[in-house]
Amino acid sequence: MIDPPTFAIVGAGLAGAKAAEALRAEGFEGHVVLLGAEPHRPYERPPLSKAYLQGYAERDTVFVHPPGWYAEHKVDLRLDCTVTAIDRAAHELVTGDGGRLRYDKLLLTTGATPRRLRVPGSGLAGVHYLRNLDDSDRLRSSLRPGARVVIIGGGWIGLETAAVARANGAEVTVLEQAELPLLRVLGPEIARSFADLHTDHGVRLRCGVTVTAIQPGVDPSTAGAVLLRDGTRLAADAIVVGVGVIPNVELARSCGLNIDNGILVDEHLRTSDNDILAAGDVANAYHPRLHRQVRVEHWANALHQPATAAKTMLGYAASYERLPYFFTDQYDLGMEYTGYLDPDGYDQVVVRGDIANREYIAFWLRDGRVLAAMNVNVWHVTEPIKQIIQSGQRLDPTQLARVDLPLAQLAVG
Repeated sequence: MIDPPTFAIVGAGLAGAKAAEALRAEGFEGHVVLLGAEPHRPYERPPLSKAYLQGYAERDTVFVHPPGWYAEHKVDLRLDCTVTAIDRAAHELVTGDGGRLRYDKLLLTTGATPRRLRVPGSGLAGVHYLRNLDDSDRLRSSLRPGARVVIIGGGWIGLETAAVARANGAEVTVLEQAELPLLRVLGPEIARSFADLHTDHGVRLRCGVTVTAIQPGVDPSTAGAVLLRDGTRLAADAIVVGVGVIPNVELARSCGLNIDNGILVDEHLRTSDNDILAAGDVANAYHPRLHRQVRVEHWANALHQPATAAKTMLGYAASYERLPYFFTDQYDLGMEYTGYLDPDGYDQVVVRGDIANREYIAFWLRDGRVLAAMNVNVWHVTEPIKQIIQSGQRLDPTQLARVDLPLAQLAVG
């Protein structure tokens, strides 16, 4: 009698959990083993810097599946389980306790790790990073009324944390090396609107600065201040570092898979080993619509890529072609972003609506074609935006800016 195949998934986050779900939905009846280094069953990360951090969402709401789902669907969920090596020749995983698990197909959803601040004092207690559920739990108690919170990094995590801290009554300073927060992501035309959003809500925003040290407080084991290159000392009750993440490629690199800003995969999410795939934050995937490798560190990829990975593992023809998408909620601003700005950049930004009142759509164009768009407090427009981007058609910027002209009309030319 032939044993049923074993499909192993390393990384028990959203991508890993959705891959297990997709395998069962596709009718796979073999063994599914989902291995995660954390003690918690798979959960979603966006609430950790939004509703859960602020206390609006209960803990149970962040988990991908109810506690009994894994047993009900015969998914062998192994928590507190670290995979230390992949033996590709033997088709085996080596775990931290010395155990070995044979696999027929393997999916890596190992995610990413926050980039660490490399300055004296950065390891002191009271310096927070926000990536996992325990990080969010620790940080919640620090964002209290009157607390002095210094946030290093004006990216999405930093700004979302700033919004929560201000909503909770904390005094907030955001430090950013660039001239504006989100400058690299949004460009100067639109990044300014996010800077204004935070200063209007009482955040002290300091741009063009460099952190040189974290100084201890009264308790020498605890951070008490941030020191800048210009000599400024900012006293702090809590310090949050959000300076990007690094894809967790160590496991893939150690077994010889191709690595370049993540684990390199094709449009089917296969690595350089046909029996190993990767998905989520760690995957640098070839995008057939964008004609380039793209690694996206956002929820939508972790949610949707696993369905393609599952089909590929089962031998079906499948490719991942969804446009990158992410969202944010800050104060009374809700935003969705669709598309991708490639390294060649853009040559024009068209705004449809009112930036001053934070109700608009921004379009980034090159040669008259829309590369990406961001809708701010304007809803139910992501589908026509996708159609416009995917069409590759050249558009008249004046038409694109007309709020009285339905986007759906432009999407069909």
